[in-house]
Amino acid sequence: MYKSFSMELAGRTLTVDIDRVAKQANGAALMHYGETTVLSTATASKEPREGIDFFPLSVDYEEKMYAVGKIPGGFNKREGKASEHAVLTSRVIDRPMRPLFPKDYRNDVTLVNTVLSVDPDCNPEIPAMLGSAIATTISDIPFDGPCATTQVGLIDGEFIINPTLAQKDVSDLALTVASTREKVIMIEAGAKEVPEDKMIEAIYKAHEVNLEIIKFIDQIVAECGKPKHTYESCAVPEELFEAIKEIVPPEEMEKAVFTDEKQVREANIREVTDKLKEAFADKEEWLSVLGEAVYQYQKKTVRKMILKDHKRPDGREIKEIRPLAAEVDIIPRVHGSAMFTRGQTQICTMTTLAPLSDAQRLDGLDEFETSKRYMHHYNFPSYSVGETKPSRGPGRREIGHGALAERALVPVLPTEEEFPYAIRTVSETFESNGSTSQASICASTMSLMAAGVPIKKPVAGISCGLVTGETDDDYIVLTDIQGLEDFFGDMDFKVAGTHDGITAIQMDIKIHGLTRPIVEEAIRRTKEAREYILTEVMEKCIAAPRPEVGKYAPKIIQVQIDPQKIGDVVGQRGKTINTIIERTGVKIDITDDGAVSICGVEAKAMEEAKKMVEIIATDFEAGQIFTGKVVSIKEFGAFVEFAPGKEGMVHISKICKERINRVEDVLTLGDKVKVICLGKDKMGRMSFSIKDVPKDK
Repeated sequence: MYKSFSMELAGRTLTVDIDRVAKQANGAALMHYGETTVLSTATASKEPREGIDFFPLSVDYEEKMYAVGKIPGGFNKREGKASEHAVLTSRVIDRPMRPLFPKDYRNDVTLVNTVLSVDPDCNPEIPAMLGSAIATTISDIPFDGPCATTQVGLIDGEFIINPTLAQKDVSDLALTVASTREKVIMIEAGAKEVPEDKMIEAIYKAHEVNLEIIKFIDQIVAECGKPKHTYESCAVPEELFEAIKEIVPPEEMEKAVFTDEKQVREANIREVTDKLKEAFADKEEWLSVLGEAVYQYQKKTVRKMILKDHKRPDGREIKEIRPLAAEVDIIPRVHGSAMFTRGQTQICTMTTLAPLSDAQRLDGLDEFETSKRYMHHYNFPSYSVGETKPSRGPGRREIGHGALAERALVPVLPTEEEFPYAIRTVSETFESNGSTSQASICASTMSLMAAGVPIKKPVAGISCGLVTGETDDDYIVLTDIQGLEDFFGDMDFKVAGTHDGITAIQMDIKIHGLTRPIVEEAIRRTKEAREYILTEVMEKCIAAPRPEVGKYAPKIIQVQIDPQKIGDVVGQRGKTINTIIERTGVKIDITDDGAVSICGVEAKAMEEAKKMVEIIATDFEAGQIFTGKVVSIKEFGAFVEFAPGKEGMVHISKICKERINRVEDVLTLGDKVKVICLGKDKMGRMSFSIKDVPKDK
């Protein structure tokens, strides 16, 4: 018989069923939040994976289209690879939970969250996040939980806990916070320039809710929790560390890592490793873990230098930002380009503008967001870190970094009415030594301005790191961490925003949480650094968006027509609109309210297309003058096409002032002629005259 547990969470009932389904997993929780249902499972391999020096955790968030009563689109009528939204949700589940597993655990662990049904008022991400924590905590898998996750919105200055899809649509904040019973362990946010103090208040509002959820999880664990299983530790033997220190004293290791050149440091570490391999050539059991031992030795050295001596590996002060540089227009012919360099991190972003018909269509569980006009893509090629790995397309990290930059910039983009374009920015990582995602935000801001996108304000991003000691009060926050400080430190706290507020946050940590003073100091530090980058670097490179798009970018003009005339412009089976497109080479989009967007590069062709649309959509009146083409000749007159799909007749008596016997004596098929509208004839056709066109027309 299964057990069921319930609590009220943000005005809706959260119910957890244990031992109802998936009993062969190490832990499983069938989650119900309103009418949203998610199955969360946690499974671990029986034995550790051999030959690895990391914890092999994988997290999946599976969106099933039946959950919203849809059949997947396309030819293949089953779910394919995970959507970007599913990947991002998996990352949000992974990031707070990973540090709570033992560092020396090498058994494969898989967390799977299957979305079975979706209630629009109850976001399935919430039960998936909580279900993963519950399934793992009640299982026999070693895990220092529980943890809980809450989302916060901000509408009219009021915080909304776990907002509905409709509320998210109008919210100024999309914040996700994960906590243990003591501390905050993960922060993810998108915001419309929310002030720092308000953001901190929102974070700890979520933390309060998380503590209530953890009390609820404790009740489940007390009744259903399994004893944690023992495992084979992969920790480096202490005697190996002592032997290494005899051969490579701490001062020698400090000298090896104390440089601002990443390549020099890596060469130094290779020399140290080769020296140790030679010394331990007869100790096979030590050689198998020597790489991990050297890594741990570096880590201890760097952390001691920073925490005790306030010395950073590249010699910077604790608050000092690496050397900065900014350029625009470095790539010809693209619609906009900019490069931002911070130390050995270098990002170049290209902007592409297109008609709104090129906006990305989304086929997912969110019924409110079916398309997006702004797309930010981030690429991290292996050459950027001096490696030779072949490209296999974007991984979860690239998707996550792209989404973070996109979230940071969306709040400052112009509306579709102000700027009727689809916009794509692509950030190419030319060189990487930490905080490439934040450099891509800076480069993208400048690239958008260079492309003539009228963004409301420039956005900059920066990351802070952390090194902690034995107590909560023993810590140091680092401004602008490089790769080494990220690898060996305890936190990567990324914040993007304008002069006036935060637009995005992403916080990852490797320890069991942050105290409030650390969170507040990190947010304050990133604001100081952001202001400096904006004022002293970016705005000196390009102060404002260019007044118009570049010569290679498509131009868009808009025409408003009577919605009842849309059918006339489109024509039967699209014949009329396709004819306009073929003749002029433009792209045309028409919305249901009659807004017509004409997109092209040549102004003359665009004006021609605009004139055609206006002619077709206008009620004809006597006295209007058109230029048309003779498309048919009869005994009684000629038919003139004055717009695609629109023809009128010129009677033989209306061709010339003098009498003619044959139409062919004056007109030939394909002739371009000016005609004046006489109204409709007895048969209801448009009647034209050539001879009555005023001479000055």
